[in-house]
Formats: sequence, structure tokens, C-alpha cells
Amino acid sequence: MTIQDLKNKNLLLFEAISGSRAFGLATESSDTDIKGVYYLPKEDFFGLNYIPQISNETNDITYYEIGRFVELLQKNNPNILEILASPEDCILYKHPLMDLLKTEDFLSKLCKDTFAGYAVSQIKKAKGLNKKIVNPIDKERKSILDFCFILAGQGSVALKKWLHEFSVSEGQNSLSQEQCGLVSIDHTKGMFALFYDESGTLGYKGIIQNEEANQVSVSSVPKDEKPTAYLFCNLDAYSVYCKDYREYWKWVAERNEDRYNVNQIHGQNYDSKNMMHTIRLLQSCEHILKTGSMQIRVENRDELLDIKAGKRSYDHVMEKAENLVLSIQHYYSSSNLQDTPDLERTTQNLIEIRKKLYHSK
Repeated sequence: MTIQDLKNKNLLLFEAISGSRAFGLATESSDTDIKGVYYLPKEDFFGLNYIPQISNETNDITYYEIGRFVELLQKNNPNILEILASPEDCILYKHPLMDLLKTEDFLSKLCKDTFAGYAVSQIKKAKGLNKKIVNPIDKERKSILDFCFILAGQGSVALKKWLHEFSVSEGQNSLSQEQCGLVSIDHTKGMFALFYDESGTLGYKGIIQNEEANQVSVSSVPKDEKPTAYLFCNLDAYSVYCKDYREYWKWVAERNEDRYNVNQIHGQNYDSKNMMHTIRLLQSCEHILKTGSMQIRVENRDELLDIKAGKRSYDHVMEKAENLVLSIQHYYSSSNLQDTPDLERTTQNLIEIRKKLYHSK
């Protein structure tokens, strides 16, 4: 079934402009999103052809079956509550039966988790994105050798630097990590005695056996051999690096280049469009818990559009978000809203809608 089928068969119950235009945040470049509600023909609903949602290819037009719509309302889904509370000038069509679904019947303290909980997850993503933008990782992957250090006096020297400098002081070519042998030191973590086999006849395994190794190698060393140096391998730091490397280059491969380039132009090192909607969502949650009602149109359009345009610093936006979270926690503790929606009452309203729809068929 397609969106056109819904309209041809007169199955629509509700249709409204949503997104930025409903919030009062539309600009010349904003798309027009449409959301709506429909009901299935009787034979499909009572049969085995239940279709909970229908969207176009770009998902900017989406319609929900009335049962799925009420189910999501009962869960205080932010997007669905915002559809039900659409401003009058955004409503394109509304069936009289939709008057049985009232926003106040569904609003509850669950909004703290659904609105603010989602927003907080977006804040965490924004912080992760900021970290990636501010701290890019070279494509050439480091090896565990880059996390090995030689103890020297009261400090340490990077292994690679030591291999070169030690050879210079001894008047020979660079020492080879392949001719090194490591022996673990008891009662320590990551500490090794390093032995060097100039002749290459003692069968040492080297510090690592290949560039892809995830740990250093240990060797069997004759008892009468003297350590050349002592090595520390920071395996914890190497593990963190591997995780960051993997996540960074996965992000590079999957990021939206157009949005990333916009963020690079304004130079604020965060996904400005996403953070604008995150702040709006937190403000909406604050309003719900404070007043017990929904306000779709924003009152701070200029501020939110400044965030979208990257005119507010990352630190400023993060501070605003964190202050809103604290405010939400405050109003939650004193809110007069019901803890959860009245499932029995709202389900009965759904049943009443279906009876009237199908009775006339």
C-alpha cells in the first residue's frame, strides 16, 4: 500500500506539516515534512495484512496506522506527541474522530525519559563528534612499537628513537627490533628486560613478530646474557588507541559529507543542525514538566538558528544543554503530571474510533 492508495481510498485521519516549519524554525532551504495518521481497510485490519507505517522513499512523508499511532502516544514518543499537538496552521486535514485523542490524556512524566533521554544521547554523540573533529587520527595506523619505551635515567625514551640513538652512540647501524629478545619481569605489568643479539644466532623473537601484532613477544634468553635495557609496553594506551582509530575511521567512512562540510565552514566542531534540535527537544521537555502542556512553536527562534548556523561555540551549546537537563530534573520532581498515560482510557478511545470507522463500512 502506498501513500497515494491512502488518499485514493479515503483512509486518512490526519495530515499535518511537521518538522522545522511546525516548530517555527524554517528557513528558505528547509524541506517540507508531512506526517499523518490513517486506518486500514476492515479486511486488512482483521486479516493478516496489518501495515503499521507507510513512508515515501526519503522518509520526509510518513503516515502511521491509528493503532500504531496510539501505541507510540502511550509511550510518550516525542515525534508522535508533536504530531498530535500540531499547530492549527500546520494541519492539512483532520477527521472529526481524531478529537477523541487529546494531548493532555497522553502527557506524563515519561517525557523526561523519552524527550530528555533521547536528547542526552544526542549530547553524548555531539561530544564524541567534537572529539573526532578536534583530534583527527592519521590514516597510517600505529603499531604497538609506538607504545613501547626504554627506561633511561629518571625518565624514558620512545623505543624507536632509542633503537636509532643507541646505534649512533655505538657507531653502528640502527638496532633492529627483530634482533631483540624480551623477558618478562616478575611482579610488574608491562615491564621487560631487553636483550640484543648482534650475531642473530640466538633465536630471539623480536619485540613484535609483525606490524599487526597486538602484544609484544617474549623470547628464551640464555642465563648468562646481560640486559641491554629495560622496556615498558603501555598496552592499555595501545588498546585505547586501537578503539579510537577504529571508531574514527568508521565515522569518516559513514559521515554525511555535506553536513560535515557545513560544520567545517562554521568551524564550531559540532553537528550544529542536530544540536539545534537537541536544545529544542530539551526546552520542550522542560515546558511539559513545568506547565503540563506542549508548546510546539519555539520562542527563541533566533537563538536556535544561531546554533544551527554555528554562531554559538561548542562550549556555550554544551553548557546550555547541561543547564536544561538540570532544570528538567528540578521540574520533574515537582510536576503534577501523571506518572504514565492512562492505558485503559486511551486504549478505549482507540477502540471507539475503530468501531465508528468500521461500523460505517
